[in-house]
Amino acid sequence: MSTTTTDPAVPGSGGFSPGSSRPVTGRGGARTLAVTSGKGGVGKTFVTANLAAALALRGQKVLVLDADLGLANLDVVLNLHPKLTLHDVFTEKATLEQAILPAPCGFSVLLAGSGMVEYSRLTPDVRDKLLHILELVKPRFDWVLLDTGAGISDVVLFSISMAADVLVVATPEPTSLTDAYATIKVLATQQGRREVGLLVNQANRVGEGKLICGQLQQVLQRFVGSQPGHPFKLELMGEVKSDQTVRQAVLKRQLVLEHYPGSDAAQAIKALANKLLAQGQGL
Repeated sequence: MSTTTTDPAVPGSGGFSPGSSRPVTGRGGARTLAVTSGKGGVGKTFVTANLAAALALRGQKVLVLDADLGLANLDVVLNLHPKLTLHDVFTEKATLEQAILPAPCGFSVLLAGSGMVEYSRLTPDVRDKLLHILELVKPRFDWVLLDTGAGISDVVLFSISMAADVLVVATPEPTSLTDAYATIKVLATQQGRREVGLLVNQANRVGEGKLICGQLQQVLQRFVGSQPGHPFKLELMGEVKSDQTVRQAVLKRQLVLEHYPGSDAAQAIKALANKLLAQGQGL
């Protein structure tokens, strides 16, 4: 299933339906997935990093592109201390190969700097450079995960638009759900996406993710509406229950997949990776 976007050079959503065709991502074969959220502090970067680890442990070649250009913290989550970042590639102080770094569990990262005001708004220069970087890395990897900023700023929305698929991370808190709804609504109305994935983090009980997804779907169906033959679909991709090991891993700057592989959180992330991989079988 494909959709249109506001930029003809950017592919639309490839859909989350199992068995559907691999999204068209332009030159190269990497599947591109933007991991985003309406509200900060919901565990988006934690999910991105551990999902990358889970995919890598399944034999996939994975790159996480830190698309939170102004307030990046992927390096903190992974306990990395990069000498070179995406900023150095943009300013031609380093090559792309020099800036791509190995991360725990066998995936790669392209980190952004933090606190750089020049990337707080989307300029034509930033837009062109991001697109160029993505086109260069896609042929080299099986997956490119874009860890975006939170909210609906122009930089965040453009980062999302570069990906074929979108995974929105939310928690059961009312403020998180309200912002998740606003984000999904914008993706549907401005980018023409008809399918978006949802991951509920910090769930209080089994099944809470399904309940939340159903509630959001009802509201979205009412206010986003349907195109003839293309109803909007919010698909629950998984839920991660509240787990003390997550807090421990975050404080220690460790991946839960690596240091607490038997935890509920690790199993939930593995299930997410398996679901994503199953959608591409036979392609």
